[in-house]
Amino acid sequence: MRKLQMVDLKSQYEKIKEDVNASIQEVLDTTTYVNGPLVHQFQADLEKYLGAKHVIPCANGTDALQIAMMGLGLKPGDEVITADFTFAATVEVIALLQLTPVLVDVDLDTMNISIEAIKNAITPKTKAIVPVHLFGRAANMDAIMEIAKEHNLFVIEDNAQAIGANYTWNDGAKQKVGTIGNVGATSFFPSKNLGCYGDGGAIFTNDDELAHTLRGIVNHGMYVRYHHDVVGVNSRLDSIQAGVLKAKLPHLDEYNQARRTAAKKYNDILTQNENIVVPQFDWNGDDHVFHQYVIRITNGKRDDLLAHLQEKGIPCAIYYPIPLHEQKAYVDSRYNEADFKVTNQLCKEVIALPMHTELDDEQIQFITDAVLEFV
Repeated sequence: MRKLQMVDLKSQYEKIKEDVNASIQEVLDTTTYVNGPLVHQFQADLEKYLGAKHVIPCANGTDALQIAMMGLGLKPGDEVITADFTFAATVEVIALLQLTPVLVDVDLDTMNISIEAIKNAITPKTKAIVPVHLFGRAANMDAIMEIAKEHNLFVIEDNAQAIGANYTWNDGAKQKVGTIGNVGATSFFPSKNLGCYGDGGAIFTNDDELAHTLRGIVNHGMYVRYHHDVVGVNSRLDSIQAGVLKAKLPHLDEYNQARRTAAKKYNDILTQNENIVVPQFDWNGDDHVFHQYVIRITNGKRDDLLAHLQEKGIPCAIYYPIPLHEQKAYVDSRYNEADFKVTNQLCKEVIALPMHTELDDEQIQFITDAVLEFV
């Protein structure tokens, strides 16, 4: 059996080695290391793939979120609603901009932001909602966009874990996640479904005026060299990373389907145990691209399972062990513990198993045998 890894980037690279190497060599030959032709080519390719009018590449996914909020003109004290159960970057940028984070609970079945919790959190100071398409599953954008329209709120999609996923509207139409709200942000961290070989990110929008603002912000507020029209940052996707992403983008749908196939195989085996809750999903759909395969262990022995798997050399992880509202940096007297019932439960039950494009049947069987043996 091949060595088990949480993410097998080496095997993935071997299959596209010639294209990746050619892109990197092109950058080295032309010495266009920053904002070179490959950055613009990748931008155009991604716009076409997503069906988005504007893609603005940047240095990483966290910057993408921050720049999106800067471009919308949010002011210190404005309230921004987001999920309590996610990675800290989502709330981090809200705090950095001196906005007021409003953390809310999530749904138990999807682990995405709770629609009822959003409704209950809205105040006159609320200016934006940041849904996170967690673990690769699209959030309920029909309901979120309806709430935003009713209360005149911005929607900023945190699409760091779900690039390539389609959202299916209530009328059956499909749209790529990240292109639905006012603006979307994604990460190209190496382990992502579309990952580069370092840091990278991008912002998506269909708003021409907002796109113009964002393009200035990522480049020190400049549209003309040494003319600083807006307050900006230095956040550019370098050409080598753009070259890697350009080589990988044509394979993204294939990668996402491989993840769905692996997840289905996990589900078919693990669903037999009553102490394991597997992801529930329409396997004929494409609203979930399984950035992570996360199960729930409901008998109180999640941490013991983690130790068991690690002893057997099986990579695994807990996303996320501590809710954001309990993190030292984001503790706030405004929060009522009773409002985070689901998040607190998930933090005690979730465990992520290896998930990547190169998983084979032998590996999945070995992993699931070890899980069932313990549970």
